[in-house]
Formats: sequence, structure tokens, C-alpha cells
Amino acid sequence: MASPWIAAIGAMFLWWFSTGAILMVVKRADRGGQTAHVNATLWGLPFLALGVAATIASMQAATVLNIYLGFIAALAIWGWIELAFLTGIITGPVKSPCPATLSGHSRFPRAFGTVAYHELALLAALIVLWAATAGSENMIAAWTFTVLFVARISAKLNLFYGVPRINTEFLPKPLAHLPSYFRDDITNGLLPFSIMSLGFVTAIFLQGAMYATAPTDQVALALLTSLLGLALLEHLLMVLPLPDAKLWRWMLPAPKPE
Repeated sequence: MASPWIAAIGAMFLWWFSTGAILMVVKRADRGGQTAHVNATLWGLPFLALGVAATIASMQAATVLNIYLGFIAALAIWGWIELAFLTGIITGPVKSPCPATLSGHSRFPRAFGTVAYHELALLAALIVLWAATAGSENMIAAWTFTVLFVARISAKLNLFYGVPRINTEFLPKPLAHLPSYFRDDITNGLLPFSIMSLGFVTAIFLQGAMYATAPTDQVALALLTSLLGLALLEHLLMVLPLPDAKLWRWMLPAPKPE
């Protein structure tokens, strides 16, 4: 468990499995309508509670076990907020497609309205995590959530400004209006900057993991490096025509017969 390689592989597995699990729950809820979406979000609340409890427990001491615990806790909190977003429970005041008359930067206020509550919920969770863990022995939960938050904001901005490859295959019914706010374009000025910035930060964290001497530092940096690397891959997949959807398609329920 103290091996940074195990930590890195574990982080990638948790990201893949948790993403697939959330998509599976949401796609099943799509079959049952609004009530099923609400129930799915409510049934996920124990994971949110466990994430909060695990965060508090992980703060007590900087051990390898607590590093893993804090990392998983942040994923649990993040995962529930994402579940609430994908089920349409926590989205924004705008729930309709973008009018054809809007173009350019005039789309931004309305586009933000589609995700406003979700972004505010993520920001609130981020602030609470930093406030709660500040000065504690182990702040991995706050750092994990920060990486996820920054990567998500960057990805959403790039989708808004325009990227050559947009995957909307897994969007659930409550978010069917979102693609109208995306822009299919060769590229935008933000995407190269995002990719270079993520690559630079990933390299810094990777170097830190390689030269760290304390097992706790090695594990923490390996976990964060893996998340940063996955965020970098997510941005690269906005350009590269790779079949990334196959990672989760086999986990999802078969389409409901018409």
C-alpha cells in the first residue's frame, strides 16, 4: 500500500470504476423518469455521508492509510454531487436548449445558467474541505477535490468555447439540452493553454512523487499525479479521435426497447 505505483494504479481504477458506476445508476434511472432520478440521488446520500465522515477521520494523522482514506472520501463527496447533477437534481435555473439567435460570448450567461447550482455546490464543497482540513495532519481530501474541480472547470470552458471532438453519448435525459451549448470547432485559444498547464503541473507532481522520501508523501503525490494525468488525457481526448467511450459502454444497461 505504501508503493507509489500501487497508489497510481489504484487512483486510475477508482476513477474508472466510480465513473462507470455513476453512469450505470443514471442510465438505469433514465428508464424510470423523474422519480427514478430523485430516488437515485437520495439513495446516494449515504456515500456523501461516508465521504464526510472519512474526511474527518483522515485528518487526524498523516498515515498511508489515512492518505488513501482522504482520497477516497473526496471522490465520494465529488461523486454524489456529480450524481445529483447527472440526474438533473442539482443543475441550474436554465433547463432548455440554447436559442439559435444566441452566438459567441452572448451564450455564456445562459450556458452558465444550465450548470450554476452544480458549480456553486462544487465550490461550496471545495471551500468547506479547505476550511475543515486547514492546519490538519492530512489535507489530501482538499487537494484531491481541488484537482477535480480545476480540471472540471477547464473541461467545461473548453467545451463551451469549442473543441473538435465532443462525446455526448453518456449524457442522461435530464441533461439532453446541454450539447446545444457546446461548440464543435477546430480548437479554441484556451485548449492549448489548458493542455500545456495540465502537462506542466502533472510533471511537477510526478517529479515530487519520484523524489519524495516519506511513504505518505509518495502515496499522496502519486494519487494526485494520476488524477492530473487523467485530467490531461480528458483534454487530449477533445482533440484525439480515440474510442474512449468503450471504457464504460460495456458497464451500462442495454437501451430500453421502444
